[in-house]
Amino acid sequence: MRFGETGVAMMVSVRMALPLLLIFLIMIHRGSSADWGVSYSPSHICALKNSSVIMSCNYTYPTGYKIEKVFWTKTNVKDKEDHPDLSEDPEYSQRLQYLGDKQQNCNIRLSHVTQKHERMYYFRFKTSEYKWLGKPGVTLTVTDLQVEAPERVTEGHNVRLTCKSSCTLTDRATFIWYRNSQPLTERRDRNNQLLLQSVRREDAGRYSCALHGHTYISPAAQLNVSYPPRNVSVSITGSGVIVEGDSVTLICSSDSNPPALNFSWFKENQSSAVGSGQSFSALQSGRFYCEVHNQHGSQRSDAVTVTVKGRLLILYISVGVICGAAVIITVLIW
Repeated sequence: MRFGETGVAMMVSVRMALPLLLIFLIMIHRGSSADWGVSYSPSHICALKNSSVIMSCNYTYPTGYKIEKVFWTKTNVKDKEDHPDLSEDPEYSQRLQYLGDKQQNCNIRLSHVTQKHERMYYFRFKTSEYKWLGKPGVTLTVTDLQVEAPERVTEGHNVRLTCKSSCTLTDRATFIWYRNSQPLTERRDRNNQLLLQSVRREDAGRYSCALHGHTYISPAAQLNVSYPPRNVSVSITGSGVIVEGDSVTLICSSDSNPPALNFSWFKENQSSAVGSGQSFSALQSGRFYCEVHNQHGSQRSDAVTVTVKGRLLILYISVGVICGAAVIITVLIW
């Protein structure tokens, strides 16, 4: 190749290289797409109803750019010219607090969240030339609490109650339990279960649960404790002393769950029952007691005494006149 041809070739090479060099310099100046980004940690949040949530967020951009605007949005679809600013939404304006800055931190706090706030949220930032939306965003799920308990448990057995949520709570939770709206202060645990060992009648009631540091309390679930008859007793209508031919009513009462429906009456020293039902009419003297049954057991009462006396007969016998006065003898016969 002669010198003239060489010069032409070099000029062509320079002309081709200049655009490539310019593109390379622009890329270095403006940064690659990997320099622009938003990261969320965690990317999924499970929060308790009516609680406050902090969404942790960081963003990056190439050196040389100045951030002009930062905001969060609840959609990745543009509304008119840009994504809607969450802080300008009436539903969020009083519950959203931006905790970040215009450098790297983009944390926010959402207060008093409910199920209607469940969605994906995105962070958006702008420079004079570029806009960036961090997607996928951070997903918020809101849960309430429900107590799971057996409908009925027998006295003396163990029972386990569970405080359930629809998702695994993001924050490490300490559970608090209530019975009949009163806190069980000895039951505060990171475990979401309440174990009642050797259940007693006194353990029956309405149980609810909550998280320490939160105001929300779950709806109450009823725990019903079944037990055999206790405190069986007999009461007498009247004195227990009657006249032959009359009767006295004996009433049997007990404490049991479920309520006893089977009542049997016995007279001491007799093996067979003399009556049934919660009340019994005694016609003769003796000591009577009742025996009460339900599906969990039975118990008998102490005996009560019934006394039957014969009727009083009054006889007037005239025996004559003594010293001008009539003499009458009165005879009482039982």
